[in-house]
Amino acid sequence: MIKQVIFFFFLFLFSSSFAQDYKERFESIDVQEYEISIELNDTSDQISVVEMIKIRFLKPATSFVLDLKDQDGDRKGMKILQLKEGDKDLIYTHSNSKITIQTDPISAGQIKKYRIVYQGIPKDGLVISKNKFGDRTFFGDNWPNRAQNWIACVDHPSDKAQVTFRVEVPNHYKVVANGELKMEVQQAHQRKLVEYYSSVEIPTKVMVIGVADFNVEQAGQVENTSVSSWVYPQNKTEGFYDLAQAPEILKFFIHHFGEYPYSKLANVQSTTRFGGMENASCIFYDENSITGKRTDETLIAHEIAHQWFGNSASEMGWCHLWLSEGFATYCTNLYIEEKQGVKPFQDQLKEDRQKVIRFDRHNHIPVIDTISKDLMFLLNANSYQKGGWVLHMLRRKIGDDFFWKGMRNYYANYKLSNATSADFIRVMEETSGMNLASFFHQWLQEEGHPELKVQWKNDSNVCHGEVSQVQKSRVVFDFPLEVEIVYTDNTSEVKTIQVNSKNQAFKFKIVKEVKSLKLDPNVNLLFEEVN
Repeated sequence: MIKQVIFFFFLFLFSSSFAQDYKERFESIDVQEYEISIELNDTSDQISVVEMIKIRFLKPATSFVLDLKDQDGDRKGMKILQLKEGDKDLIYTHSNSKITIQTDPISAGQIKKYRIVYQGIPKDGLVISKNKFGDRTFFGDNWPNRAQNWIACVDHPSDKAQVTFRVEVPNHYKVVANGELKMEVQQAHQRKLVEYYSSVEIPTKVMVIGVADFNVEQAGQVENTSVSSWVYPQNKTEGFYDLAQAPEILKFFIHHFGEYPYSKLANVQSTTRFGGMENASCIFYDENSITGKRTDETLIAHEIAHQWFGNSASEMGWCHLWLSEGFATYCTNLYIEEKQGVKPFQDQLKEDRQKVIRFDRHNHIPVIDTISKDLMFLLNANSYQKGGWVLHMLRRKIGDDFFWKGMRNYYANYKLSNATSADFIRVMEETSGMNLASFFHQWLQEEGHPELKVQWKNDSNVCHGEVSQVQKSRVVFDFPLEVEIVYTDNTSEVKTIQVNSKNQAFKFKIVKEVKSLKLDPNVNLLFEEVN
């Protein structure tokens, strides 16, 4: 009975959160494809765009809404010059970053194509700047919902579409974008036109172009996937050396999770906001991460893991961000475990645990955060490190075989699609045959973590005491706690206490004098020890 109650609470929570901003549009339209022709130049930051957008209507309509940043007080933003269906000019309004388009009556199931011509200086989203060497660059930087600063779109991860980018630039630039390179042809006035096409549907958060003076190297071929490195010429030796780690990492994730979802993998040095951004099939890395010392292997692994979790199997809404960031965090740790061994793996888990503890001291919120409106705030230790820890504890609870099988099943079910946390829970329950509702409820929906104080003493051949949960939150966690009993002769053994109350008594039989008790010696629990 408790399983059903918690499960339906999950569904209510998710559906109410999901409905906040985009529900009406998701029930009305589904974008099928974007064709974006964009002109860039060296004389100004103004861009000119001709966009074709193909939309399938899910119910009868006489109007619909797209996202596009309009011009504001600093004159940045986009100004629409033309909006047509075929040869017909359409009536529209453009304000508050929304285009409301009036149409003739449309029936459910119809597919329509619209042409939108606009220009302006992007306020965000397409970052036009200079790199650390003083060279001009153009980089899409859309996460979480900043694509609307330069693309007319439905700017939400649950609306995926195919995309074509046709980028006209001066000849001295190279262009990278999602999908496959379809053509590169010379134009007049020392300009060229470069076209990329992604036949795989992707969300706008990872739909980008990169334009700069690049040197390009083929780093390898992994199964049918070409892996390339795009770096600034001034540090091409360092860049090619650092990014050459990618093929080995890609092999690891293909082996464990299934076929790579895209036609290529380009790893790109960039000048943008984030240390790394997992854009589909063309990952952007901060320009300063290129050192020639291979210090960012874990960064590369994190962004490559996102190609499966976040890009292909995407969160349905922002409160499920841990399905992206928590997964990429733990997948990186799994890569560390296989390549470097158990000790570095455990060291990383300990570091992640400390980040969660520090975050929780000032932010009393659950992993599934339906309250926060600032999407950038969601890039926090709950979404990343605590989400990763949930997967680690799940792995220990159900065992390695069920864990790996469940991860593959989840990806197979939701690749090139969207999922909620409830979807992941369902797959893991079906795979393991276990009731996991209480486990996920306490770690995802409740704030905080166990804060443990342990008291113990020896009496003859018995060590006994009490584990107290002293966290201020109302929740009492239920978990197995491994305890290493260290004897005075420095030998030790590990016992397990099932903690399911505020004050949990324990008793161990012993044959020698106990010197100390060490909690969680194998690093399997997210907790904080309190003296």
